Amino acid sequence: MLKRAFVAPDPGRMRLRFASRAVLGIGLAVALCGALGHSLVAAVTGGLAALLALFTVTDPTVRGQAVTTALLPAVGLPVLALAALLHDIPLARDLAFLGVVGAGVYARRWGPRGHSLGVFGFMTFFAAQFLHTVPGQLPELYAAVLLSLGAAAAVRFGVWCYERRLPAPAAVAAPTGGTGLRRITTRQAVQATVGAGFALAAGQLLSDQRWYWAVGATWWVFVATTSRGETVVRGFRRFLGTVLGIVLGFAVAVPLHHDPVVAAAVIAVSVFGIFYTAHVSYTWMMLAVTVMASMLYGLLGVLDPALLALRVSETAVGALGAALAVLLVLPVTTHSVTEAWVERALRCVHACTAEAADRLAGRDADPAPRVAELEAVLGRVRLSLAPLVHPLSPLRHRKGRARQVLALLDACAHEVRGLASVAADPEASHDARLAAACRRVESAVEALTVPARHPHSVVAAPHPADAELPVLAHLHALERTLVELAVPLRGAGRATLGA
Repeated sequence: MLKRAFVAPDPGRMRLRFASRAVLGIGLAVALCGALGHSLVAAVTGGLAALLALFTVTDPTVRGQAVTTALLPAVGLPVLALAALLHDIPLARDLAFLGVVGAGVYARRWGPRGHSLGVFGFMTFFAAQFLHTVPGQLPELYAAVLLSLGAAAAVRFGVWCYERRLPAPAAVAAPTGGTGLRRITTRQAVQATVGAGFALAAGQLLSDQRWYWAVGATWWVFVATTSRGETVVRGFRRFLGTVLGIVLGFAVAVPLHHDPVVAAAVIAVSVFGIFYTAHVSYTWMMLAVTVMASMLYGLLGVLDPALLALRVSETAVGALGAALAVLLVLPVTTHSVTEAWVERALRCVHACTAEAADRLAGRDADPAPRVAELEAVLGRVRLSLAPLVHPLSPLRHRKGRARQVLALLDACAHEVRGLASVAADPEASHDARLAAACRRVESAVEALTVPARHPHSVVAAPHPADAELPVLAHLHALERTLVELAVPLRGAGRATLGA
């Protein structure tokens, strides 16, 4: 786990840039709040707003990111006012919080922008509980939020907009088709609200002051997950990361939080860790979040060992609430989600092959965007299969099949990248055997995605002499890999790959 977090490949140093820019942007926001004489509570609120703007805004284009960032106050400021006004009315506050949870998850149906606005709205309400915000603080907090979002935007879109020099990432929407309760985002909104309700009630039994940590744990378990398996695994990783963070908090935060300079340095390192590990290890990201929260509690003057122990209990309650909700309330099975993503990946393989064939035939086509889309879809396949390949999964047979599917899809991606590379060569020429090979790839994909077809009967073995051309070698390797995929996907019944 440690190796995956800190030694994982970082092409183009993207994670390093992402984390370094976050420290710069959040540091600037907090410094400006301090320079203008804002209170510590306002500086913390502003720093959180800057963190969310730099972390959760993930539109595929820079223009889209700027628009989403500009829209954050339209959601955050009214929610902050609502939380402050209801601070002394517990029942109304709790119902409003659950409403924000449901609306925030429901907003995911509108893609990255809906997701970002939903997260910002939830975290604004959460921060109001964390800081015990009351109406008299609103003017100062509004100013801090607006100032900090401006600082984050200036760093992201002005000082260090490294995305402008990169091709736009492939936008891959989650499978959210259907209407009403058949739509995944609707089901998840109901699940999250029910899970948060359980966490809120149980959390208040543990503490009438820090109950919101349980709701926060439930919320963040639901973020970036689709199926019940993904959610349960994420809940376990969140709990593990919190426990590790608490252990580190006892060693670092408890003895050092009295020194503001040291506390600021630890918070900066924690912010870097959050952003640097987010895409490779949720456990290590949660460790960094927990250390940062511990230091903030220290700066606010309320840190003690009992508080850190309570954080573990509240996190466990929140993870349990999420697990119960996804298992018992309108469950979205791992199988249904995995099947949709695998089929999407296979369709991408076919599209990449068709684009490459057109390019080699002299037509105006470019397989590169399709290759990028395939890479993004494979990332979602890995996420959906994570519950089955998890070390603690008791389903050994399904674990083996899931690993085989991942390995063969990775092999498909390797051949597709090679095919696209050959097609990009201006000296590459069309060969009569290419069209036949492409048709066989198309038939293999259809056999894997259309239940009525049987993949073993539609792909002919390539002639050895066909492998002389690089493009045909890639196509034939792709054919063989697709045939092999029939075994884990169809050989023992597709319905048993996931649960």
